[in-house]
Amino acid sequence: MISADLVDLSRLQFALTAMYHFLFVPLTLGMSFLLVVMELTYVMTGKQVYKDMTRFWGKLFGINFALGVATGITMEFQFGTNWAYYSHYVGDIFGAPLAIEGLMAFFLESTFIGLFFFGWDKLSKNKHLLATFLMALGSNLSALWILVANAWMQAPVGSEFNPVTMRMEMTNFWSVLSSDWAQAKFVHTVGSAYMCSAVFVMAISAYYLLRRQDVPFAKSSFRMAAVFGVVASLLTIQMGDESGYLVTRDQPAKIATMEAMWETEPAPAALKLFAIPNEEKMTNAATIEVPGLMGLIGTRTFSQEIPGVKELIETAQTRIVNGQKALALLEQLRQDPKNAELLAEFKAVQPDMGYGLLLKRYVENPADATAEQIHQAALDTIPAVTPMFVTFRVMVGSAMVLVALFVFGLFYSVKNTLLEKRGFLRLALLSLPLPWIAIECGWFIAEYGRQPWTIYDVLPTHLSVSALSTGDLIGSLFGFALLYTALIVVEVMLMTRAARKGPSSLGTGRYHFEQK
Repeated sequence: MISADLVDLSRLQFALTAMYHFLFVPLTLGMSFLLVVMELTYVMTGKQVYKDMTRFWGKLFGINFALGVATGITMEFQFGTNWAYYSHYVGDIFGAPLAIEGLMAFFLESTFIGLFFFGWDKLSKNKHLLATFLMALGSNLSALWILVANAWMQAPVGSEFNPVTMRMEMTNFWSVLSSDWAQAKFVHTVGSAYMCSAVFVMAISAYYLLRRQDVPFAKSSFRMAAVFGVVASLLTIQMGDESGYLVTRDQPAKIATMEAMWETEPAPAALKLFAIPNEEKMTNAATIEVPGLMGLIGTRTFSQEIPGVKELIETAQTRIVNGQKALALLEQLRQDPKNAELLAEFKAVQPDMGYGLLLKRYVENPADATAEQIHQAALDTIPAVTPMFVTFRVMVGSAMVLVALFVFGLFYSVKNTLLEKRGFLRLALLSLPLPWIAIECGWFIAEYGRQPWTIYDVLPTHLSVSALSTGDLIGSLFGFALLYTALIVVEVMLMTRAARKGPSSLGTGRYHFEQK
């Protein structure tokens, strides 16, 4: 039996490093393709301002890229140091996309980022554009393979448990790569990253416009970012809807907690705009809802019910009992591996084996679990409702503000009235943190909402950790927190210094601080 403190500290450390890392990742993914758009416009029009835009925003991209790499390397080591049993149990599957990411995507982006920065005077326009595109492609392919691995943890397809090796093994690589979850997670993640980069450019451009600094440059940057943001918003909203459908289909406990849905409602279920959940009484107060909308989003039908928390707890109890049977049969099968009858019995209940493993949090032998322990393990399958409910609404609310920002920003840019809309420009500047808030909330929902599973329905989190001491974890936790905080402070300082100087930092002699 694993110490609860060890599990909590391991989770906290990985959450800390992941959320710090993802402060850098969205801007890298989004800015890389926004730079492609800027440079493509320069190649097509020949206008110097678009080349200057590519070079200037590329400098900010470069600062962010370097720090993103520094924080990302740590996470891959943690799978071996902090999550050793997880790595052993699913290494054949989870390790494959991570290896491909390192061999293909990371080397691609790392090679061509050098050509992007140092090839302006050595490559023709078209060749430099190709280098910029390949840099962006490498960055996004890197995200693809990592998100394929994460999607498999959310919905483990293309694999099966081998009772001989006692590990999960891949049966179909294409199923892992092309699963509904992998596609939706990749497109939704990169779409939100594109929105992040658009807000980043619009906010800094708004700062220049408010100061009447480099106005033509700022207007062009703002307009291009607004167009990019509108397109990215459509992509993100579409894949957000698809993600809602997949979560309802494959992770009912997550959607029930996101909606504070205690009871199974008649179809189609309502979407709650606001509520105050009471987790002890399993009720809501002050509820404001839109009838039928959640049922349409979650099931795409008028007739299919979405199970509530209470029903899901009852279902989990049944699956835990089946899981006990699966674990008992597995022990017999290990003693008699050639027994076809035993194997058939095991296969029948094997999908619920992970639920039986939930009991190991309370008792060494799941077969000895009491009714109370089975009930407690069933309660564990439901994430805490209040943080899920609130975080989801913060994410969606932030995204809606950003969509409005893009639409109005594009409208004012086309009408050439941006300079007159000082209130809107201030709003654009103040909106700079919003995409990061929305993205971090999205990852919280995805990962916290998957608990108590490391691999959904297969491997509980409390069985995945390494045999470390709490002292090791506390020491490294504080070390990472201090190091990553220092890196963020460095990035903010470098970004702020470069942003305030603006395109004058290019040394072309055409911009604000060079003309005084």
